Amino acid sequence: MPANMISKFLEKSVLPLDAAPIHVKTTGGGPRTSVLRNPNMEKLQKGYLFPEISIKHEAHLKKYPDAKVISLGIGDTTEPIPSVITSAMAEYVLALSTPEGYQGYGPEQGQMNLRKVIAEKVYPDMGIKESEVFISDGAQCDIARLQTLFGPNVTIAVQDPTFPGYVDNGVIVGQTGSADEAGKYAGIAYMRCAPENHFFPDLSRVPHTDVIFFCSPNNPTGHAASAAQLRELVDFARRNGSIIVFDTAYAWYVSEAGDGEGKKPRSIYEVPGAREVAIEISSFSKFAGFTGVRLGWAVVPDELRYADGYPVARDFDRIVCTCFNGASSVAQAGGLACLSTEEGRDAVRRVVGVYKDNARVLVDTFASLGKEVYGGTDSPYVWVRFPGRRSWDVFAEILEKTHVITVPGSGFGPGGEGFIRVSAFNSRDRVLEAAARLKKFLA
Repeated sequence: MPANMISKFLEKSVLPLDAAPIHVKTTGGGPRTSVLRNPNMEKLQKGYLFPEISIKHEAHLKKYPDAKVISLGIGDTTEPIPSVITSAMAEYVLALSTPEGYQGYGPEQGQMNLRKVIAEKVYPDMGIKESEVFISDGAQCDIARLQTLFGPNVTIAVQDPTFPGYVDNGVIVGQTGSADEAGKYAGIAYMRCAPENHFFPDLSRVPHTDVIFFCSPNNPTGHAASAAQLRELVDFARRNGSIIVFDTAYAWYVSEAGDGEGKKPRSIYEVPGAREVAIEISSFSKFAGFTGVRLGWAVVPDELRYADGYPVARDFDRIVCTCFNGASSVAQAGGLACLSTEEGRDAVRRVVGVYKDNARVLVDTFASLGKEVYGGTDSPYVWVRFPGRRSWDVFAEILEKTHVITVPGSGFGPGGEGFIRVSAFNSRDRVLEAAARLKKFLA
C-alpha cells in the first residue's frame, strides 16, 4: 500500500468542530419519514463520554494550534503490538492468497483452537470448557449483546462510578426510566464505590436486581476486588438469584502479590459457586494492544440458568449467531499467538509492564503534590480526588493550563464527581513530560 494511502487510512475521524451537539433536538423543514424515534434514545444524556472528550480535544487544538497536547485520557493503547503476534497475523493474511490457506466465514462463536487456548491458559483449574467461550470483536460489543439478551424487563445494578457502556446500553434497550438532575437513571441500582468503603459496595444496602454489572480491576477507579469481596458478591447473587456480568478487561494488570482472602482474583470463576451465577467478559485490547484490531471473549457457563431452568448459553449463542458473523479470522490468529506460547505471553506481559510503570509515575506525581490518589497498582488508571471541585471544571483547567487531557470522573456516574481519571496509556517520555507539567501547575 502506498505511503499516502496508509497515511489516509490511519487518520482518525472526528466530528466537525462546528457540529451541533448530538443531544440537541432539531426540527427541520425538510423531508421527513413517518418513523418515530426510539424514545429510549431521548433519555440518553448528551453524547457518549469519550467522543465528547475528543471534540473538546479538537477544539483545544483549534484554539492552540502549536500546543503539544499529551493525552492521558481515553484508554487507547500506544505501545506497538509485539512482533511475535503481528508475524502470526501476517502469515495468516498471506495464506489467504493461496488456495490451501483461504478461509471464508468461520464459526460465529470463534475458532475452536482460540476458544480452547483461552479456556486452558486464562482459566486454568477453573473448569471452563472451550464450548463455554464465545469469541467476539471486543468486550464493549459483548455488553450490547448481553443487554439485548436480557431485554427491557430486567433490573440492573452497576458500580458507581463505572464504565458508561453498561448504563447507556441499558437505557437504549429500555431497562430504565429517565435520569434525574444528578445523572442517575430510574430503575438502576447504583452501588457506591468510594475511598470511604474501599471501593466495594455495601451489599446490605443494594436492592435486589436481576443483573449486576461489576468490573475488576475497575474502570475508572483502578480498584481490584479481593477474593473475600468477590466471594461476598457471588454469595449475594446466589441469595438473590441474580446474574453477575463480570468485566475483566484489565485482569492482566492485577499484581501477583497476595494470597488467601487478600488475593485479588483475575477471574470471577476463581470463586466457588460463580459458574452458577456469572458471565465473564474480557478483551485483548488493553493487554495485547488490540484496541484497533478488535478481539475479545465472553464465558457463559453451562450451569447458568434462567428462572425456568433454560440454559443462558443457548440464548446467548442464538444472539451471537443472529447479530454477528464472527470475529475477524486475522484478529483471531493474533489472539492465538498472544496466548498459545510462552513467547507470546511474555511479550504481552512486557507491554503491560510498560503501562504499569507509567501508572507508578503518575501515582507518585499526584502523591508528591499531596493529592488523594488511588489505583495505578492493579490497573492502568489513576483516580485523583479534587475536593469541592466539579470534574469537568478540573478537566478543563488542566487542559487549558498544561495541554494534558484527562477524563472527568463525573462521566463515569454521579459517584465520580470531584475526581479525574488519568490514564497510563502513552509512551514513557510523554508520561514523564505530562507529570512535569502537572507538577508545575498543581504545585
